[in-house]
Amino acid sequence: MTALATSIQSILTIVIIIALGYILQRKGWFDDKFGGTISKLLMQVALPASIFIQVLQRLTLDKLVSLSSGLVYGFGAVILGYIVAFLLVWILKVRPGRRGTFINMFVNANTIFIGLPLNMALFGDKAVPYFLMYYVVNTVSTWTLGAFLMNWDDPTKTQDGSGKSTFNWKKLLPAPLVGFLVALVFLLLRIPFVNVGWLSFAVNGLTYVGSLVTPLSLIYIGTILAKAGFKSIKFDRDTIVALLGRFVIAPALIAGLIILGMNMGFHMPSLEAQTLIVQASAPGLAVLPILATEGHGDVEYATNVVTLSTVLFAVVVPVIMMLVANF
Repeated sequence: MTALATSIQSILTIVIIIALGYILQRKGWFDDKFGGTISKLLMQVALPASIFIQVLQRLTLDKLVSLSSGLVYGFGAVILGYIVAFLLVWILKVRPGRRGTFINMFVNANTIFIGLPLNMALFGDKAVPYFLMYYVVNTVSTWTLGAFLMNWDDPTKTQDGSGKSTFNWKKLLPAPLVGFLVALVFLLLRIPFVNVGWLSFAVNGLTYVGSLVTPLSLIYIGTILAKAGFKSIKFDRDTIVALLGRFVIAPALIAGLIILGMNMGFHMPSLEAQTLIVQASAPGLAVLPILATEGHGDVEYATNVVTLSTVLFAVVVPVIMMLVANF
């Protein structure tokens, strides 16, 4: 199967699940509390389980150490991405409630549900270690600064007596980040959690719970579309710039850093460079509408950019592949 066919199939899978949420909402299956309930389930239970088990199943300490160059380029591109996004938020005067989503679209990608199968189709098993480096970068970025910005952008934040916005400092350590940090401890201490036979029940349980993340997030997107109507899907200024950030600026930043490194004498395998650039161009995070809900942000805007970035990725894939062929 070609990379384009794989990409289209992944996108169609997502569209089908979103359509299911849309239809069920139109039929009145979900009440007004559904969004808050799903948000809490995903953020507090499913996401931490998913991140914990995926890190332990896909990574080892030796892989992290041997492929540290990918981490350097990845984190470098993420830092530059945040800087560019912050500048554009200031220049364009993006309104509160949208700013966190806007910035996350520039920096953080849907690496697992779309990025991983696409990477396997393009480059095969030999590129998986390089993919995992980007996965680490993306996970850390999403659940540290990315999640913080979604809460920071809360337009309903109250004011304290001094006139300054109050902030719940507990949100600096969201449950998904805790899941990643615990997994990192297991890696550093070389605790063989996923390879111990008698613990298979725990591994299976965490895997099943973690697998709730993507389908429930996509169903939730469908419910938002049903409530807002398809008129909410539009190419306004903030949406267009966010999509350019996801599909043009993000891959261009990491490609630029790789080229700079090569010119300075730091060799990188062609396969690693191609993997990092392709992953940097993946669609927006499916959980952005959930994070927007948690932060009382513009959920319709988050739904809009996630839906459009996912559908448009079918057009982006062949362009990206032509460009990375030169690396």
